[in-house]
Amino acid sequence: MKHGKKYRASLAKYDLAKKYDVASACKMVQDMKFAKFDETVEAHVALRLGKSDTVRDTLVFPNQFKAEKRVLVFCKEDRIKEALDAGAAFAGADEYIEKVKGGWLDFDVAVATPDMMKDVGRLGMVLGRKGLMPNPKTGTVTVDIAKAIAELKKGRTEYRADKGGVVHIAVGKCSMDADKVAENIKTLISEINRKKPADAKADYVQTVSVSSSMGPGVWVDVKEGE
Repeated sequence: MKHGKKYRASLAKYDLAKKYDVASACKMVQDMKFAKFDETVEAHVALRLGKSDTVRDTLVFPNQFKAEKRVLVFCKEDRIKEALDAGAAFAGADEYIEKVKGGWLDFDVAVATPDMMKDVGRLGMVLGRKGLMPNPKTGTVTVDIAKAIAELKKGRTEYRADKGGVVHIAVGKCSMDADKVAENIKTLISEINRKKPADAKADYVQTVSVSSSMGPGVWVDVKEGE
């Protein structure tokens, strides 16, 4: 892949073969930013996984950087007011199931009570393709609607490893204080380590890199980030 002059100029500023502490890596990423818009800072965490291991969970970053999420709650009529009072943008049953079937996706995350999953499950072709299907593993299938909504509005974010065992996730913006981005990355690494599979090896987290949306990656000292 051929990169442009601005990318190559950023690349030449540092020795990117080295590993840096998290805070230094974040400052380097910000210094190498060259796009005119406020680029997202991304972390890429490579894990050592067994053949049957899956990694999918959620966390709440200490420093938020995204707009407040619009939450849709699939629930029975007797819980609609509870959901709306808790901060849901939309709540209901058949009405919203039909709207989603028709292609409506004007929300950021979906929550469902367990008694709705039989009907919501029929939306798999629509919600699953967009990564919006409620799932008990991510706390979006629950009887505690208010708690789920509160955590989501605080910025609870899902992370998962791809087929290659790498977690790719946004951790901040280039306009943020570098120390706050670094704190988010340390939280991410800590959570990934805390929830590692029971049979995972000591070197479960193999490598960590951080980059802006358009810029080159910087290697992070894995042990320092834990």
